[in-house]
Amino acid sequence: MIKTLIIDDEPIIRQGLIRLIEDEIPNLTVIGECESVSEAVTVIKAIKPDLLLLDINLPDGYGFDIVNQTPDLNYQIIFITAYDEYAIKAIKLGAIDYILKPVDADELLEAIKKLNPSNTKTISQRTQVAKESLDQKPKRIVLRLQDGFQVIEFEDIIYCKSDGSYTIFFINNGEKIMVSKSVKEYEKQLPDNLFIRNHQSFLTNIKYISKFEKEGYLLLKNKTRIPVSTRKKEEVIKRLHL
Repeated sequence: MIKTLIIDDEPIIRQGLIRLIEDEIPNLTVIGECESVSEAVTVIKAIKPDLLLLDINLPDGYGFDIVNQTPDLNYQIIFITAYDEYAIKAIKLGAIDYILKPVDADELLEAIKKLNPSNTKTISQRTQVAKESLDQKPKRIVLRLQDGFQVIEFEDIIYCKSDGSYTIFFINNGEKIMVSKSVKEYEKQLPDNLFIRNHQSFLTNIKYISKFEKEGYLLLKNKTRIPVSTRKKEEVIKRLHL
């Protein structure tokens, strides 16, 4: 049995996870619940769980703080949160998966399959690469795909194109990545000093723009032409210092 500790400040989330585990995942046994960093650190040291179902935003800090305060213990982590902007940090912390609320039963079951009970490394040994602070400016974005995550450097993104409720990322290696979020959502995540919303359907990396055409198009360095909307024309010209 995999001893599991649930850490979330919302009682309804904790109870939902308990019911889900009891109904669907018989090899997990919930040995406790916590709602804060301080409580979780105390409980983890006392009962030494195998698995944490860990929220990121807690009343007295971040789930990452729990990891930092229990470096010599051996447990695995599945982050469960409403926010996906912390995904890079979660991946670097050696989390076996990262699930967005509301929790989907099938997604949790898939995450559980990734557990490695034979891993004897402490959490500290598994998180040596996690040295970035939460307030450090990110240089990458995590794209959530059906089969996992893909980490993309901002500077490698040429442009993003809307496709209904989806967004297609055009990468400088020729790759195209479709993600189930709107361009508007990614406009919030991509740095505005590097990207410009030149059209309702396009978000473009300024470094790849080679020319502004008066007919209302941007010519990119890869010879792609993308439109500039009438209401965005003045902003585009200003950003390009034309």
